[in-house]
Amino acid sequence: MQKNKILSFILLVAISITSCSEYQKVLNKGTVEDQYKMATELYEAQKYSKAIQLFEKITPSYRGKPQMERIQYMVAQAHYNTQQYSLAAYYFDKFVKNYPKSSKLEEASYLSAHSYYLASPVYSLDQKDTNEAINALQNFLYKFPDSEHSTDANKNIKELTFKLETKSFEIAKQYYHTEDYISAIQAFDNLLEDYLGTSYKEDAYYLKFKSSYELAVNSFFIKKEQRIKDAIKAHEKFKRNFPNSEYLKETEQLLINLNEEQNSLSVIKTQTNGI
Repeated sequence: MQKNKILSFILLVAISITSCSEYQKVLNKGTVEDQYKMATELYEAQKYSKAIQLFEKITPSYRGKPQMERIQYMVAQAHYNTQQYSLAAYYFDKFVKNYPKSSKLEEASYLSAHSYYLASPVYSLDQKDTNEAINALQNFLYKFPDSEHSTDANKNIKELTFKLETKSFEIAKQYYHTEDYISAIQAFDNLLEDYLGTSYKEDAYYLKFKSSYELAVNSFFIKKEQRIKDAIKAHEKFKRNFPNSEYLKETEQLLINLNEEQNSLSVIKTQTNGI
């Protein structure tokens, strides 16, 4: 039994070495036809990295020929299957542009959009790819509204949009925690304006009020009155939108502080005017 296992292992190694040797021979010295044949065989055998190398080598020879449509699709699909999603998106886009009458047009369009989706990074990183993914998925749904992929495409758009919301909320929250209250207020306003139905709405209104409160009570006299008014308005908006919020007990106490500050300012102004 052990001897048979050893012989089988040796045979597999020998086959692998022979296969690699044959691949190198075709890659470096084979005819274009031989390279095309092997590239296709490797692709169908799911050996995508090796197939890509051969496809890249033969592409100039097949440019403008009927085989090029199949080659370009396999190249895009090979990059997709090896999780090189940015490259996959590029090649699927190229395929869609070059072969608008292809029977694979819808599939290539979807895989292009889905590649952008898969290339989208975590929310803490730059979201350029996320925006590109949303645009690509929306364009796909516009061109193929009845596609079997439409449900997944819509689901992907929602997921990506939530990622952008999270990015926007975390930026605003970071401004709040670093006590840059003016930037925090603006950032929370941007979030609420850009994403009307955001799931961060309650927290955004709450932290916007807290930012407005801190800005008001820590302001110089000349700016304090207006900033107190702005903070009170921010609280009114928060309470109107979330009358049962768990934050209200805290914010109502802060509102009392604001009203006391406002009354103190009125007294000072009255005394000043009377002098």
